[in-house]
Amino acid sequence: MNKLFYLAAAVALALCVGCSDGEKKRSILNVSYDPTRELYKEYDAAFAEHWLATTGEAIEIEKCNGGSGAQARAVKMGHEADVVTLALAFDINDVATDLFEAGSDNPENPNYWQKRLPNNSCPYTSTIVIVVRKGNPKKIRGWDDLTRSDVEVVTPNPKTSGGARWNYLALWGFALDKALADVGGLDALSNPTQAERVEAAQAEARAFVKRVLANVRGGMQAGARGATDDFVKNKVGDAFLAWENEAILAKEYAEGELEIIVPEITVKAEPPVAVVDKIVDRRGTRDLAEAYLKYMYEPEAQDIIARAHYRPCLPEVAEKYRDKFPETRLFTVDDVFGGWLNAQRTHFNSGGVFDQIVEENLREGQ
Repeated sequence: MNKLFYLAAAVALALCVGCSDGEKKRSILNVSYDPTRELYKEYDAAFAEHWLATTGEAIEIEKCNGGSGAQARAVKMGHEADVVTLALAFDINDVATDLFEAGSDNPENPNYWQKRLPNNSCPYTSTIVIVVRKGNPKKIRGWDDLTRSDVEVVTPNPKTSGGARWNYLALWGFALDKALADVGGLDALSNPTQAERVEAAQAEARAFVKRVLANVRGGMQAGARGATDDFVKNKVGDAFLAWENEAILAKEYAEGELEIIVPEITVKAEPPVAVVDKIVDRRGTRDLAEAYLKYMYEPEAQDIIARAHYRPCLPEVAEKYRDKFPETRLFTVDDVFGGWLNAQRTHFNSGGVFDQIVEENLREGQ
């Protein structure tokens, strides 16, 4: 699996090198995860206009998209990102240990950088939903239906894709909540008197996720956009696990050929942003990079975020777009998995639960 990590990172690096057109304007590079292409196309234009009006300086903003884990590794391998806007905190933590100016000598507090901006450096949130074909021919209503033998599932690879890790944790959290329903659901995780029940529920969640992954078809793409193409363009599978924003884009692209199911309970996805200290200080772009990220919290930028189908963090903007985003029960990685550091170690590191499940399914011919 480690070879896959570094191959994907090398591909991401090769694809992103040479983005600049060689002009003398100051520029910054935003290395981002797969589904943000449309968001940053509009946001970058708005910020460049804002910066010009505010300072009189014309700038360029370059961007590079790919699977979040692969993008983090590409930056660590030498791709000079001024800012990283990745799918989850763990991937930015991975960059922070090498490229952030302070705190990197404290491995027990790898996410100190999140305190630099509001909402733990998350200017928006999202969630994970299920996309099905027009008319929902397989009658898929929620997570449980993904274990049926007649349902083929599409999801990217958690080893390289941040969205895929959110998908996996959404499934696990649902299964835990169901297994613990008679003792308070997910609230039982913090109740020491329910330790035995929680342990049994974790085993049930593992078995549930294993059954869903056994139904994955077409291979796991490295990034969310590749998985979207498989489902939408190549007609692979019956159910696609996706970011909410990616699902809405896919539905618009397919012009009525897809439907979106928002499960009754799912994960609150929190994609963060950060300035890469050692890069901006070397390139002299700290002022520009910091302003670029701070502007994301302004009302006009939050409007752009909402129009791109992400859930804005400013209450007044969220209220404006309330009808756009269905209400559902949301749980966080901190609440259910003890934070991203623990979730990564337990589930996604080499030899973790995800690797174990994949190997078991392969041995069993699923």
